[in-house]
Amino acid sequence: MKQAIFADYKVFTGNANPALAEEIAKIMGKPLGKCEVKTFSDGEIAVNLGESVRGVDCYIVQSTCEPVNNNLMEVLIMIDAMKRASAGRINAVIPYYGYARQDRKAKARDPITSKLVADMLVAAGADRVVTMDLHAAQIQGYFNIPVDHLLGMPILAKYFQELNLDDLVVVSPDHGSVTRARNLAHFLNCPIAIIDKRRPEPNKSEIMNIIGNIEGKNCIILDDMIDTAGTITNAANAIKELGAKSVRAAATHAVLSGPAIERLSSSAIEETVFLNTIPISEEKMDKSFKIISVAPIFAEAMLRIHNNEEVSRLFE
Repeated sequence: MKQAIFADYKVFTGNANPALAEEIAKIMGKPLGKCEVKTFSDGEIAVNLGESVRGVDCYIVQSTCEPVNNNLMEVLIMIDAMKRASAGRINAVIPYYGYARQDRKAKARDPITSKLVADMLVAAGADRVVTMDLHAAQIQGYFNIPVDHLLGMPILAKYFQELNLDDLVVVSPDHGSVTRARNLAHFLNCPIAIIDKRRPEPNKSEIMNIIGNIEGKNCIILDDMIDTAGTITNAANAIKELGAKSVRAAATHAVLSGPAIERLSSSAIEETVFLNTIPISEEKMDKSFKIISVAPIFAEAMLRIHNNEEVSRLFE
C-alpha cells in the first residue's frame, strides 16, 4: 500500500523535555505547535490544542522520564486529543521510553510493563513511534505499528573519536551491554572488556570478574542508561584499582535517580557523557558531565519520516 503524503507537519511537546522539543522544531524550521498541558489540583492532566491539526502529520516529542507516570499520561492524552481532532498521522516521538526495563518475566508473576505501555500508546491512537536506544531492542516487536529505533552510539562515538585517546578499551558493564560495547569499539577501532557481575536485588550490583585487558588503558564504560549509578561506578572503581589509566563513562539516558550524583562524583570516573534524551536539572548537574544533543538526529529522522524517506540511512 502506498504511504500517505501529508502537505504539512507540526511538532508538539508536553512538559517532559520542552527544551529538546524546541531545539528539534527549530532545526526542522518550524515553531512548536500550540498546546497547553496542565494539571488540575487533584492531579488530573488536561490537554488543550491551540491550533488545528486536521489532516496534519503530527509529532509529539515527549520522553517518559521522571515523573514517569505523569509524562506517560500526558503523551497518551495528547495522542487522544489529536485523534479526535482528525490529525492525519500521529507520531509519538519518545527519546526515552520509560518502563523499558520491564521487558520480560524475570520471575514468576512479573508483569511485562513495556508491552503494556506499547499497547496503551497504540490504543490511544499513535500511528508511529520514534525512540532511541531501547533497553532491549525486542521491545520494537511489542508494537503493532511502525517503530523507528534511533541509535545514540554514533553520536557518542564521534565525541570520543575527537578526544584522540590512545590505548582505548570499551568496557561493557554487564553481559547485556556487550553488543552495544562491541559496536562502539568497532567505531573506535579498539578492543572490549566485559564486567562479570551479579545483581542480588534491583538497583544493586556486585563485581565478580573482569574479562579482558584493561591495565594501562583508557577505558570507556558504555551503557544505555545510568539510573542509580551503582553498576557503572562499581565497574569504574574496579577497573581503576586493576590498573586502568583513566575511566570515562557514556550513556544515552541520564535517569540519575537516588544516590546517582553522589556516586558518580565520588567515583573513579573522570567524565560522564550523556545525550539529552532526558533533561538534567541544575541540582543534578556535575562538573564532570558532558551533555550532547540528540536534536539533529531526531529532526532529520522526523523529516525523513514526513517525506517517506529511509531512516536507516542515518546510520550507514
